[in-house]
Amino acid sequence: MPEVSRFYGISIFLYPREHPPAHFHALYGGDEAVFDIATLRILQGSLSNRSRELVLEWAALHRDELFTAWENLRVGQNPGKIAPLE
Repeated sequence: MPEVSRFYGISIFLYPREHPPAHFHALYGGDEAVFDIATLRILQGSLSNRSRELVLEWAALHRDELFTAWENLRVGQNPGKIAPLE
């Protein structure tokens, strides 16, 4: 499970051979949420309000990179790293 970014203790993962829609997993502490890349809606799980806000801010800044990483994984390539939220 490739970690594509980490910031403020939040880890962002993309998993190979995942199902559409394009999405990413955000983990913080014992919580996990799955976010749709196109809409940034939570598809599954939950995070604290603050963690969710940070993830949404980061994802909005890096949406194009997330789509590229998703597509790279779908064709068997390394998704690469995406800059953290600063």
